[in-house]
Amino acid sequence: MEIERDGEEAGRHNGRRVPWSALCVPVAFLGLGVYRAWIEIVFVGSFVGFPASSVPVRDLFDWTMVATALGCTLLARHIGPFFNKRSVFALCAAALIASTVLMFVSCWHVEAASALGVPSALLGGFGIALAILVWSELYSCLNPLRVALYYSASIAAGALVLYVYRGFMLPWLFAMTALLPAASLLMARRAFASLPAAELPSTSWSRFSVPWKAVLFMAAYAFGYGLLEGGMYQGPFGPHSAPGAVVVALLVYLGVAMRGGRFDFSLIYRVALPLVVVALTIVPLFGYVQGQAANFCMSGAYTAQSIIIMLIMANICYRFGVSAIWLFGIERGVRQVVMWLGRMTADAVESQEVLGAMGDMAVALLALVAVVAATTILLSERDLTSRWGANFLSGGTDSAALARKQELADRCAEIARRYKLSAREEEVLLLLAQHKTVGIIERELVIANGTAKAHVRHIYQKLDIHTRQELFDLLDMEPRD
Repeated sequence: MEIERDGEEAGRHNGRRVPWSALCVPVAFLGLGVYRAWIEIVFVGSFVGFPASSVPVRDLFDWTMVATALGCTLLARHIGPFFNKRSVFALCAAALIASTVLMFVSCWHVEAASALGVPSALLGGFGIALAILVWSELYSCLNPLRVALYYSASIAAGALVLYVYRGFMLPWLFAMTALLPAASLLMARRAFASLPAAELPSTSWSRFSVPWKAVLFMAAYAFGYGLLEGGMYQGPFGPHSAPGAVVVALLVYLGVAMRGGRFDFSLIYRVALPLVVVALTIVPLFGYVQGQAANFCMSGAYTAQSIIIMLIMANICYRFGVSAIWLFGIERGVRQVVMWLGRMTADAVESQEVLGAMGDMAVALLALVAVVAATTILLSERDLTSRWGANFLSGGTDSAALARKQELADRCAEIARRYKLSAREEEVLLLLAQHKTVGIIERELVIANGTAKAHVRHIYQKLDIHTRQELFDLLDMEPRD
């Protein structure tokens, strides 16, 4: 998918493809990487051998996260959105800080480790689910270009935090880790405050069918990742600090920053599949089924797909006004369950030795089948701006208003196809149809001064119109006072 295909001078500013403002990520939006760092330190990484881990805290943490995410999905109409509820931020921070304290206390009071592990996992799973939904809600307020820039930069920033934290002695590691949840949530509050009121999550509600195609796409990759996850933690890096994840995140960030809207996002998943093939077939032939090369490729591929699913889900919320709590709650819950199933499958094959020496290869081939199926699902879509099967269901007046927004987006997409508009021109067309000024369009799309005017001029030329009123007539819209 090409987010933008500018004219000769469009997308350039002082000789650069995008303005410096587009290259710089506001620090507040990097807080997503901060909570990722917390997860790796406390529950799924290789920093500290917490005595509390003698009980199955990882599984309990995951299932509590799933239950919380799906619970928020069921209650989304009544509890969302989160951005304007200080109580949610306070509850989330308190749960995560308490979870951190309990895990580290087990290092100094080993005799109480088993008693501390269970409440730590419960609090951690509950708090991290809320944090994930808060950040998902924030990213759903952004256009795809900003989502790609900020999300990929956050992944790299989180890894940097982890690399720095590796140098702390245990008391300092405890103190600094306890600060991470509050820091992440304060950054989220700051990021929400930086958005114009019109871009904040809608407080209206509409019933919406689940875009299962997108959910199952990520679930297939999560299953493949879960199959190999155990071996990936045997090295010095955890899932969020793995070199493969960092390299892919930086490549996506630099690609978007340097190419601007002309970056082809389909390259992300087109590169991810070969990485998986290398990780699961070619590398094992040389005896490194779960070696560093395979781990690098698999972590890179999974990171690429995480970026793609964030783009897909956030774009559905951004374009059609879907509740991020509802949509991401479903996706995160399903993803975590399927990843757990992958881990259990791999453990069963290894412990039961049902396939003998061929067990590792069988697991690798099973993972490969899963990710090939997932990529096939994605490649069947025309582009990443699709609705992915999500549609409005019957509802009240709020549903009617959001349905009209969806109909407008569908009408713009139809016009774009008929007149062969680029993907970025289609996005500008939709913003024009929403009565947004050129200045607002430039701010929302993070493009240089004059670029939006160039897009509008090209759109008018292709549609053979000259005024905004003619555009409204073409879209069968009533002008707004």
